[in-house]
Amino acid sequence: MNYLLDTPTFLWFINDDKQLSEKAVDAIVERTSEKYVSIASIWEIAIKLNIGKLEIDFPFN
Repeated sequence: MNYLLDTPTFLWFINDDKQLSEKAVDAIVERTSEKYVSIASIWEIAIKLNIGKLEIDFPFN
């Protein structure tokens, strides 16, 4: 199965946030499916980083 991760799901996953259910984490780490993140999500993350509404623990460039 293929999955398109929305912005909050992607951020919760990369930050190991407990708001993301175990079932969702299992689906994301499952190796036989394709996972995608929309360019719009990347754009949204970049905007939020630039205006100070988001912090992540690794470089985003």
